[in-house]
Amino acid sequence: MAGKGGYQQPNNPAPVSGPGSLSQRTDGSPTQAATYIPGLPYGQGQETYNNQVKEPMQGNPFPSMGGMNVVPLDAPTMFPEEPGTAGIDAGPGVGSEAMMDLPRYKSNPRDTIAKVAMFDDTGEVELILSKFI
Repeated sequence: MAGKGGYQQPNNPAPVSGPGSLSQRTDGSPTQAATYIPGLPYGQGQETYNNQVKEPMQGNPFPSMGGMNVVPLDAPTMFPEEPGTAGIDAGPGVGSEAMMDLPRYKSNPRDTIAKVAMFDDTGEVELILSKFI
């Protein structure tokens, strides 16, 4: 490929590039189909569609989600015999002791204030956060 110059569409792109001499192009994977989005303001739907045709979006690198089944939120439960409160320390079912092997994250005040500061337009929470740094 050396000496041709400019962009060169790969014939068979790799999902992940190897190191050094084993490296392969990864930028030619399948793309998502262009979709018209109804309900947008006048002209914006067609403009959005035209932009998708001109510059297609990257396809999903994990089409099967790694072998996992994707369950819609409105699907019936896959565990009808398990109470809805299972895993929390309230109501029927096992409590949090059932999840002891999972990593735990303990929130601290600085992290909480930092998250709130991201949504504060006034900047006041940022001033409070500066006291913790």
